[in-house]
Amino acid sequence: MKLYSAPGFTSLADHIAMQEAGIQFDLVKVDLETKQVEGGGRYTDINPTSYVPALMFDDGEVLTENVAILAWVADRAPRLAPQGHLGRYRLLEMLSFIATEIHKRFPTYLSLPEEAREPTGLQIVHWFGFVADRLERGYLFGETFTVADAYLFQLAWGATHLGFSLPEPFQDYIARIRQRPSVQAALHREGLA
Repeated sequence: MKLYSAPGFTSLADHIAMQEAGIQFDLVKVDLETKQVEGGGRYTDINPTSYVPALMFDDGEVLTENVAILAWVADRAPRLAPQGHLGRYRLLEMLSFIATEIHKRFPTYLSLPEEAREPTGLQIVHWFGFVADRLERGYLFGETFTVADAYLFQLAWGATHLGFSLPEPFQDYIARIRQRPSVQAALHREGLA
């Protein structure tokens, strides 16, 4: 299978999760500006929205969107999902929250002129603050790393690189997750380490 990714974008979360799960895949870099894939071809032929990630299975089926791909990974590696009778739904709840309240604001923030970014930046910090208390026990769902942590890590790591000052637990959270072998491998493989 192939994971279509752009270094530094949220496809890094899927890359980390797949590494963590021990899933074998080829990483294909996408140039989001030209919409070309490494080795040739148009990315819009794979994913018409031109967003990353996209996961192409060996049979040619393509799965897109972080929430869907991360849930697929968690189904293959249940240790990467919260447990209990509502575990899968709590995971979907958190992945959806991260996607709609945090992730979706970054493209807006980055597309605005610098002098107009403050309101959106404050919303981003607010929603990171909303989940900050959940990190007191280590990760979003307590003491166990999940695919949702891969997603939140990528966004928090990216936010700090953009100069955002995130609530206190995030510095430790980012540093701790960055040391995971799966994260180190993904960062190295994408040329970000």
